[in-house]
Amino acid sequence: MDVVVICAACGNNYRKPAFRTIESKKRIWKPYCSRQCLYRAKTLGRMLTCSKYGCSKTFYRLPKEIRKVSRSYCSRACAAHVNNALAPKHRKNERPCANPACSNIIGGKLTYCSRTCFSVIRKKHSAQDLTRMLQDASQNVGRTITKREMGRIADICVREFGSWNKALLTANLVPHRSDSERMFKRIRTIARDGHRCDSVSEAIIDNWLTDNAIPHARDARYPSTGHKADWDIGRNVFVEYFGLANDSPRYDLSIEEKRRLCKKHGIGLIEIYPTDIYPLIKLEKKIMPSRKSFALIENK
Repeated sequence: MDVVVICAACGNNYRKPAFRTIESKKRIWKPYCSRQCLYRAKTLGRMLTCSKYGCSKTFYRLPKEIRKVSRSYCSRACAAHVNNALAPKHRKNERPCANPACSNIIGGKLTYCSRTCFSVIRKKHSAQDLTRMLQDASQNVGRTITKREMGRIADICVREFGSWNKALLTANLVPHRSDSERMFKRIRTIARDGHRCDSVSEAIIDNWLTDNAIPHARDARYPSTGHKADWDIGRNVFVEYFGLANDSPRYDLSIEEKRRLCKKHGIGLIEIYPTDIYPLIKLEKKIMPSRKSFALIENK
């Protein structure tokens, strides 16, 4: 059975099946007499002009899109231009680009404003300059310079030569790290007092103990075990250089075992890490206070 309904677009009466009318009421559908009226109802938008000053472009917007905002723009670029001018974002830590020839201001954690400025600074040092810097630095310390001691220059050497070892070989220096192994080579290094050290880092620490008149002995044995400490500085205090901490699970387990043995036998343990000697030697803040505190505990 058909019923008479009124078109929501043109207002004309037309006949529609009763079950369709009931369905439209349940789903809150508006009735339309034809596809043309349905199309007109769905295209009730307007042609607008961009709200950006100086932009005269026109565009079409639906009613629901017009109701959401007070201003309408023809593109994202126009909207961003107006919104950034009304509410500019504050950039923290604003500073000029690290390239002296560039006047751009940057913020955040950036150092250069672009890859172009970065490339200009990176090419400041030639291969000959880098080789001479490595040779001079090694001559000053009396051994092959380490990567940690060179800081930013080491990164430039890696980019220029391909790796740190290749940079050392180009400078006619002997690398400390092997090309095929991830771990440091155990290169025997003689400290100034004659002690044989397993690495350059240990030689630096041994020389510091000598310079500060701290008596020390190499390869002190832990009680009831085969473990050895790097140095015994007296007063029941051991000094260990954990240069490969967090580098392998096996090495970290040996660190925990040495800590457990020291706690069990009442031995003071001073732990030295690469950050304590690279790029600057900070052993005085690490060894002196710990040595005094262990001495006070022993006297009690």
